[in-house]
Amino acid sequence: MASPAAERGSGSDRSHSGRLRVGIDSYGLLPLGLEPLELLAWARENGAGGVQFSGLSEAGNARVDRGYLDAMRQYCTEADLYLEWGGAQHIPRDMQSWQARDILAVNRRAAEQATILGTRIVRSCSGGLMRWDEANPDTDTLLAETARTLRDQRSMLRDHNVILSLELHFEFTTFELLRLFETCGAQPGDWLGICLDTMNVLTMLEEPVAATRRVLPWVTSTHIKDGGIVVDGEGMVTFPAAVGGGIVDLPAICRLLAGAHERMNLSIEDHGGSFFLPISDPAFLARFPDLSDDEYADLRTLAARTAERIAAGSCSITGREAWPALCERRLQQDLGALNAIVAALGDGE
Repeated sequence: MASPAAERGSGSDRSHSGRLRVGIDSYGLLPLGLEPLELLAWARENGAGGVQFSGLSEAGNARVDRGYLDAMRQYCTEADLYLEWGGAQHIPRDMQSWQARDILAVNRRAAEQATILGTRIVRSCSGGLMRWDEANPDTDTLLAETARTLRDQRSMLRDHNVILSLELHFEFTTFELLRLFETCGAQPGDWLGICLDTMNVLTMLEEPVAATRRVLPWVTSTHIKDGGIVVDGEGMVTFPAAVGGGIVDLPAICRLLAGAHERMNLSIEDHGGSFFLPISDPAFLARFPDLSDDEYADLRTLAARTAERIAAGSCSITGREAWPALCERRLQQDLGALNAIVAALGDGE
């Protein structure tokens, strides 16, 4: 069966090589305050092959009606841009109070919008960093609740012909998502998939290439993001970096994606900020039961490599407060760097 990405059409020659198309995720340009059509225009003007949208705010959903969605679809067709949607959730809880929450209406609206837009991909992201606080519900509980909720939504998602693409955010590891999909009785290319975030996996104590290999058949969308990991006092710190400036092996990851999928959209997500991992706390590490000694050693190696790059001045942490002033320039640079990586692969083979 063809990869779900194969059903989304082809991108322009300036923004892809063979199987891989290079575009952006909307989150990186959030400080610019662009409307969806303006963001699509930015992508076209800056040589991006398309846009993955993080979803709309409540105010945005009120403004963006059927006519606006039709206009977005027409623009993408005429400009030869890919479009992937967002705004879905998979953990049936309020992520602040942890009270139970019915997310069916949220996901149905996202699926309906995606159908109008002509895309199968609906990215889902519920929150993150849950296991950083022992007062939060444990991961097994959240996995069980998520599985029940998603099974109940299977028919709705299939009826809309969409794939709920669960982001590798700070919720579940690749190991846990694979168990979740097994519990749901899902198969690759049907109604559940993964949005592969190549840097977020570092924060979840996973080596990026190994994590990609584990979930490769399930990858339906991407957040291509470089980054670093450093030892800092009582723990580790992870952070995003400009494409090519970090220690994530993006050429290897792109090669894996090209080899496993007939077509895959590489949506760059870049932003400021950093994340602290209290790895000196045995209770924290115990919340990652799938972490092997070998993969932990790989993370240590990546940390040493990051430290070398920081010392050489080629890699640094960008504060969130600094991101608005440089987001546009950085995304432009990221597009050039990732297109060069893809071109060097030899047409994705």
